[in-house]
Amino acid sequence: MAPRCWRWWHWSAWRRTRPPPAGSTPSFRQQFSTQEQPPQICVVGSGPAGFYTAQHLLKHHPRAHVDIYEKQLVPFGLVRFGVAPDHPEVKNVINTFTQTARSDRCAFRGNVAVGRDVAVSELRAAYHAVVLSYGAEDHQALEIPGEELPGVFSARAFVGWYNGLPENRELAPDLSCDTAVILGQGNVALDVARILLTPPEHLEKTDITEAALGVLRQSRVKTVWIVGRRGPLQVAFTIKELREMIQLPGTRPILDPADFLGLQDRIKEVPRQRKRLTELLLRTATEKPGVEEAARQALASRTWGLRFFRSPQRVLPSPDGRRVAGVRLAVTRLEGVGEATRAAPTGDTEDLPCGLVLSSVGYKSRPIDPSVPFDPKLGVIPNMEGRVIDVPGLYCSGWVKRGPIGVIATTMADSFLTGQMLLQDLKAGLLPSGPKPGYATIEALLSSRGVRPVSFSDWEKLDAEEVSRGKGAGKPREKLLDPQEMLRLLGRRA
Repeated sequence: MAPRCWRWWHWSAWRRTRPPPAGSTPSFRQQFSTQEQPPQICVVGSGPAGFYTAQHLLKHHPRAHVDIYEKQLVPFGLVRFGVAPDHPEVKNVINTFTQTARSDRCAFRGNVAVGRDVAVSELRAAYHAVVLSYGAEDHQALEIPGEELPGVFSARAFVGWYNGLPENRELAPDLSCDTAVILGQGNVALDVARILLTPPEHLEKTDITEAALGVLRQSRVKTVWIVGRRGPLQVAFTIKELREMIQLPGTRPILDPADFLGLQDRIKEVPRQRKRLTELLLRTATEKPGVEEAARQALASRTWGLRFFRSPQRVLPSPDGRRVAGVRLAVTRLEGVGEATRAAPTGDTEDLPCGLVLSSVGYKSRPIDPSVPFDPKLGVIPNMEGRVIDVPGLYCSGWVKRGPIGVIATTMADSFLTGQMLLQDLKAGLLPSGPKPGYATIEALLSSRGVRPVSFSDWEKLDAEEVSRGKGAGKPREKLLDPQEMLRLLGRRA
C-alpha cells in the first residue's frame, strides 16, 4: 500500500498534527481577507498526499483555488494502484478525495506529465504556489548480479500488474514454478505473498484485474519465502498483515524457533506495537497449534515462511542461463542496538532454490525537473516542513517529502502540515500578492504541445464504465488498463 501498509484512519495521528483548537488562535479561514486576490495553487500528484494537501488548502482558505495535475489518466495514485485488492475497506478514502475533486474551487488535470508536458518553472510562473506530491514511483534496485534475469521482478511492478497500473499491464509473470522468494519483510512483501497464495476464488469478487486473476488461477506456486536481512524484532510489516498471513486459507506458516531464542526477555523493553507483533511471531514459531488450527494446517496445500538473517548476494541462473533458478543468500548477524541495529555478513552463504524472485526492498522517488532540488541518496526533495529549500513558493508533501514510509494517516498528517506552512507563508506575504493566471496559461501551453488534459468528470465516465464491466462478474469494477482505450471511451483520438 508501500510503503509499509495502506490504512485509512488513524485518529491519534491526526490529533497530533491538527491546527490549534478554536478559541486559542484565529483559524486560517478567519485570517484571510475576502478582498485579497484568490490564490491560485497547483498540486502535482493525485495520490493521498496530493488530495490531502488540496483538502487542507480548500478547507482553511475560503477563496483558494487548487488544480491537481496527474500524469495518469485516472486519479488516486497508490490507493488505486497500490492497495491490495482484498483490502477494499482501505480504498474508502477515495470517497473523501472525490468530494474534494468535486469542489468548485478544485480541478483535476489528468494525462499531464509535469517535467515532460509542462515544466515546474512554468507552473511556478502561473501559480502563487506549487506543491509537489507525486510520491515514489520507482523501486529500490537490489544491485546484485543476476537481478536482470527473467523471473526477477520488483514487487512494485508485480503490485502494479495485479492492480491495473497501465505501465505494468504487460508484465506477464511466469507462475509455473513451485517456489517464490520475496526479498524484504514489509507490508508490500506480505501483500505480494498473500496474493500469490490466496485461493483464486477468494479474489474473484475483488477489483483485481481479470488478466492477473487468470494467471493466478494457473499458478503452481506452493511455497513462498519472505526473506529479511535482520531478525524478528526488525520486521517492517504490521500485526494486521501478519494475522492475515497466519490465517490465510489453505496455507500454513513455517518459522524456525531458533530465530527466536532469547527474544522473550528482549521484547519486554520494546514499544507496545512492536511487542505485540513480536509476541505473535514468537507464538506462531514456538507454540503447538490448537486442535482446530492443527487440523486446518494439516489440510494446507501451500506454505509460507519467514527467513531471517539472510541478505541477497546473487540471483542464480538456470543451467541454460535463461531464467532464475535460486538466490544466494549471505548469512548475517546483528550488530549495534536499537534503531542502529545493522545486519553484518558472517561469511557463510546458502542457496535458496526458486523460480520467481520479487524484490520488495523499498520504493523510491524520482527527480521531476532539473529546476527542483533533489537528494538522490535519500530520494527526497530537500525541504523544511514542506518548504523546498532555496525555492520560495515551492512545497512538497508525502513520500517525495519524507521518503516512502508510514501509512495513509501518516501521509494525511504530513500533507496537512505542508498545507499549513503554505497558508502561513501566504498570510505573511511571502508569496506573490498580485494576480496569477493559473490554469489559463497552462492550458494554452498544453494545447500548443498537443496535450489534452482529462478532467474529473472524464474520470467519472471511465469510473462508470469500470463499474459496469465489473457488475456482470460480481466485482466492484473491472479496471481499464489501456490508456488508448480510455481515450477512445472519452471520444478522443488515441
